[in-house]
Amino acid sequence: MKTKLKGRYVIGYDGCDHVILENAEIVYEKDTILYVGKNYPEEVDEVMDAGNAIISPGFIDLNALGDIDHDILHFEAGADRQKNLLWSENYIKSGHPELMTKEEEAFKSLYAYSQLILHGVTTAMPITSVFYKSWAETYDELAAAAEHAAGLGLRIYLGPSFQSGMRAVQPDGKIKLHWDEKAGEAGLRKAVEFVEKFDGAHEGMVRGMLAPERIESQTADQLKQIKYYSEILNVPIKLHAAQGSFEFSTIWEAHHVTPIRYLYDLGFLGPRTGIPHAHFISGYSKAKYGEGDDLALLAETNTTVIHCPLIIGRHGEALESFAKYKRAGINIALGTDTFPPDMFQNVRTGSMLSRLAAAGETEGSVYADFFRSATLDAAAFLGRNDLGRIAAGAKADIIAIDLDGFHMGVIDDPIRTMFASGSGRDVKLSIINGKVVMKDQKIPDLDLTEIKYTGQQYFNKMKRGYMERDYQELPENELFKPSFKVVESVSATEAICENK
Repeated sequence: MKTKLKGRYVIGYDGCDHVILENAEIVYEKDTILYVGKNYPEEVDEVMDAGNAIISPGFIDLNALGDIDHDILHFEAGADRQKNLLWSENYIKSGHPELMTKEEEAFKSLYAYSQLILHGVTTAMPITSVFYKSWAETYDELAAAAEHAAGLGLRIYLGPSFQSGMRAVQPDGKIKLHWDEKAGEAGLRKAVEFVEKFDGAHEGMVRGMLAPERIESQTADQLKQIKYYSEILNVPIKLHAAQGSFEFSTIWEAHHVTPIRYLYDLGFLGPRTGIPHAHFISGYSKAKYGEGDDLALLAETNTTVIHCPLIIGRHGEALESFAKYKRAGINIALGTDTFPPDMFQNVRTGSMLSRLAAAGETEGSVYADFFRSATLDAAAFLGRNDLGRIAAGAKADIIAIDLDGFHMGVIDDPIRTMFASGSGRDVKLSIINGKVVMKDQKIPDLDLTEIKYTGQQYFNKMKRGYMERDYQELPENELFKPSFKVVESVSATEAICENK
């Protein structure tokens, strides 16, 4: 069956870069694009007209939302509260039980993946939190995630996370790593088993990957094993590294090198290795020590940096800068990481942070640069020249962004317009592998009202779990301080105000 999709703008691909076609069309058959241009000469079976819209390749999100996100509880917590949100030593001694039921953990991926589709993500490599887990992800919850992705039609790269260590807070407030190397070894075995079973499942829509937790939570031997299995199984690795002062200091004190240099020396970096967030490197403004040129090591090994501008910006940090990394020859992909999984917000935030770090210079920091990262550069990391582009022979992974909303303002360049004024809620059509998976912000056969309600119950339970882990056992109104005082009534005439 041949389908023609028409629209005001089509972001095509000419073999080198994205190009803009006005009043153009795409023709695809089954899962593959046949034609991009104007006035297709042959008959088609169906015509869809997106109207005043931008028809774009779908976003590839390499650090995608995979659960009911916890960061809303973290990003406004001050330095004196951040450690309260970690595990306490007493919680570890109590056995750190699994907080959620098997059914609840299966549900969280359905919630997350439906959000990704609504925001225009067509290929995802998810991340989930382990703060409220007994240890890390389980095989069963990832098996359920694979089924949810397949049911929704989302193209996905999956593998259960695993770790040998967890940050823990001592009674005196100091943070150290609690180790359980046997749990890490068992987690890697389960991850390999998962990849062996699911890589290529559901007609290739589910692919495998290895997802070790943070660098400081892995032993050197474990990292070497992960690299070995990545090569044997021919799957990518995603390892969070160079993302914070605790990690940086931990690696430095143990090995007297930066985290990036440590991975380089282990032979861990390479074309199949993706590093979120990779901003805490040698020369970074908050790094008190560290020698060498980490950017050169990343470029030399063709390692991909998975940049998540929104979440690191919320925590007061940034790449220094996106443009500088690109000039160094580093492949950069994008990840949404947090809620909302909105690539538009991430592109806007990333562009602003990059220009701030570059003293206002625009070159290398414009929206088009970030758009490439969310499409072509992400596809390059995955080794997929059939994704991230609208061209004959590519997969029919296509989204349409509505331009009719009054909030969009006047239309100039379509890329600048959609990223300056748009959001994920302006994505009105999503086609993945030739199948319409979302239209007018509705997903077939999915009750979003029910999903929202169940997601809130999950979040409420997750939030209560922090109370069990807090090393100071603070009351809820101190641990999660509201933006403003919560009261039963207001009488402004009687209020005595303090200067703020």
